[in-house]
Amino acid sequence: MKQSLGAKTLAQPTPVWVIGSYDATGQANVMTAAWGGICCSSPPCLAVSIRKERHSYPAVLTRCAFTVSVPSARHAAEADFIGMVSGSVVDKFAATGLTPARSELVDAPYVEEFPLVIECKLIQTLDLGAHTQFIGEIMDVKADAEILGPEGHIDLAKLAPLIFAPGASLYYGVGAVVAQAFSVGKKFIG
Repeated sequence: MKQSLGAKTLAQPTPVWVIGSYDATGQANVMTAAWGGICCSSPPCLAVSIRKERHSYPAVLTRCAFTVSVPSARHAAEADFIGMVSGSVVDKFAATGLTPARSELVDAPYVEEFPLVIECKLIQTLDLGAHTQFIGEIMDVKADAEILGPEGHIDLAKLAPLIFAPGASLYYGVGAVVAQAFSVGKKFIG
């Protein structure tokens, strides 16, 4: 029998994304976010939710752009730190030794050392309560060659992204391949 846990943010797992933007002074800033995911196929879009009191909130609205840098497991400490302090107080790039790279497509920086970057143009916002959901049209996806498989797709094992377990506040890695999508279920097709 299942036990009720109440109305909580316990969808499992959530991504560990580092959102890049330029603040009002032009300073490159990043924040860690876990409330996000793909939200549309055509045009390709993703959504990330940010609290109004975050330093990144007005930056994304003003510049109408943001990036998503996906850290690998080897950057867990940096991603965690980025989510613990405010860019209004700390230069997170200087503190972590990470490098801000200027996107050529959108008015936002990304983290050079992180193996996967998604550059987004802000196309819509939705006030949800504690968070505002930012919908970004994906203008480009950039990946380090080392994380690509033989067919040019992102190899999740090579990317080694972090995933976050809300409630427990733990970071996990990804596991082994379980099955081929759009294939394993064919046994139920009449």
